[in-house]
Amino acid sequence: MSDLKAKFWVDALIRRAQSGLAHAYVVHRGDADAGAVLVKLVLPQRKSCLFVPIRDANGDRIWMKPFGNDADECLVDSDIARRLDRDEDLWVIEIEDRLQRHFLTEPVEEN
Repeated sequence: MSDLKAKFWVDALIRRAQSGLAHAYVVHRGDADAGAVLVKLVLPQRKSCLFVPIRDANGDRIWMKPFGNDADECLVDSDIARRLDRDEDLWVIEIEDRLQRHFLTEPVEEN
């Protein structure tokens, strides 16, 4: 996303999800140019997985899951709210997919 504006990147993620027959929503609209993006994957039984961008040793963006693969949805929502309190420019994208795909193209760091 380093060369892409945040809004274009978000639009592409939503299109990938929708083309995979998943539902993707912008829950919070951040800065169109440089806002960071959080991705919440909704799972069955009030569970979810949060994907947060970080930089690897080479400076490339990768994603980490601070709460693992299936956290309580209330925990994830509380964390997102705290992050939004500190940074109003954040984008929050929510994906609902029966196959539990996140549609991210960058690597995801496994816990």
